Amino acid sequence: MNGTDVRAAVALARRAFADVPDDGWDRPAGTLSWSCWETIEHMADDLFAYAGQIAPADPPQESYLPFAWHTQREGGPSSTIFVERTAGTLGLLRTLEACGAMLAGIVDAAPPTHRGWHPYGISDPDGFAAMGVVEVLVHAWDIADTVERPWDPPRDLCQAVLDRLFTDLPEHPDPWETLLWATGRAELPGHPPRASWSWDGRPFAERV
Repeated sequence: MNGTDVRAAVALARRAFADVPDDGWDRPAGTLSWSCWETIEHMADDLFAYAGQIAPADPPQESYLPFAWHTQREGGPSSTIFVERTAGTLGLLRTLEACGAMLAGIVDAAPPTHRGWHPYGISDPDGFAAMGVVEVLVHAWDIADTVERPWDPPRDLCQAVLDRLFTDLPEHPDPWETLLWATGRAELPGHPPRASWSWDGRPFAERV
């Protein structure tokens, strides 16, 4: 996967939520304990953090870069990126797009030999692109029902994420439904929702 995929996922989210009113973000995002606003901030923060993991000439191999993280309320996401609430929908979604562009640009510029730390495995640029895409796709789904907006991402983008990050998946004809199952958000025939889950960000050749 590459920066084009990251930009595509973020553009889908911008279009899907562009007309959410400024005061329409405060309810919980699906079953999450975060508000829809906080969930978009989390998406932006993940894109920003993933960019940092492969941007240096010597990417970190044992931890995230030492950006300062904090929470703004008990139970809220721990993040570096927060958006001024007075910026409204436009400011929130511009921030998401800006962080996506950072990841996309760095993914496309980084040597394919670059490796950066992630708790789900030391990964390469295309792995971080896939991670950014999955964060956008599934968290947008968390938000969409609450704000009453449709969210139905392209199946080829979903399949690309599954192929890069997930293993041992049940056979199912719809990659979007499979991705929701893989991330603990839905059930598949004969397969109840997963109680816990993770992906494998390691390059295929390095999965020993």
